[in-house]
Amino acid sequence: MAALFVDPRRLETFRVVATTGQISAASRQLHLSQPAVTAQIRQLEADCGQPLLVRTARGVRLNAAGRVLLDYAQRIHGLLDEAALAIAAEETLTGELALAASTTIASAIVPGLLASFLRTHPELQVRLEVGNTREVLTWLAEGRVPLGLVEGHARAPGIRLERYLDDELVPVVASRGPAEWLRIRTMDALREVPLLWREQGSGTRAVLDRALRKAGVRKGPQRGDLQLGSTEAIKRAVSLGLGVALLSRWSIDGELSLGRFQVLPVPGLRIPRAFSWALPVDEPSGAAGRFLRHARAAPPLLLP
Repeated sequence: MAALFVDPRRLETFRVVATTGQISAASRQLHLSQPAVTAQIRQLEADCGQPLLVRTARGVRLNAAGRVLLDYAQRIHGLLDEAALAIAAEETLTGELALAASTTIASAIVPGLLASFLRTHPELQVRLEVGNTREVLTWLAEGRVPLGLVEGHARAPGIRLERYLDDELVPVVASRGPAEWLRIRTMDALREVPLLWREQGSGTRAVLDRALRKAGVRKGPQRGDLQLGSTEAIKRAVSLGLGVALLSRWSIDGELSLGRFQVLPVPGLRIPRAFSWALPVDEPSGAAGRFLRHARAAPPLLLP
């Protein structure tokens, strides 16, 4: 069998197409025409001797061979980011690192990333803007920040998303809350208790609203439910026994380890989602670009 040669440039084009799910979005990110991107993908498929993508009306998705190749493409991309970080490690960064994050990510993910990044760049000042997903995308579009982290199904003109971490919303109650809530095991039981919601514009709210409608639990907030403006406010409300909340697994590690919260095992209710980088068409430069490469190369540990 002849040795397989994979052109690194075609592999990077494939990685961007696979992660964006659209030829048009990949062409903007790569600064190539759509025909050029399509030609590179077709040539890569010819080099591999088999299709890698399934074309659909909404874009493209990976087949089995494509998923295998994407894993290697992401590893290579990560190694290149590590190399860039290693080369630049001796360079002193000064000035301001500005970024924005939605509230859950700002409290659960960003502090750890900043701690590891600032160990090698202690002279940087940091400005972290915190809001809901809609606000973060607006700030990025306005040029107020060069980089953002968001949750949920976000869309905004001129902004591209890059998947970063997997997450899941899980139903939780206070361990010392009402006994009947601790015994919730079914969708029917979940319909009868007050739920705690984020505000409109929140990425968590959008994901939760869609999932609960699909499961037949809620069509939006109802009488007795509470709407609160941050994850921390919802966690406080859970602690006070004000209702059941569906919260990010990343946000409740401390409460679970201390025994303050209990996850309700409700069969059929699974709400996966992802945290994503929100980026302008052009890759961020300066401190923001360096921080992004650092985060890509050394992301937080994924949940089991």
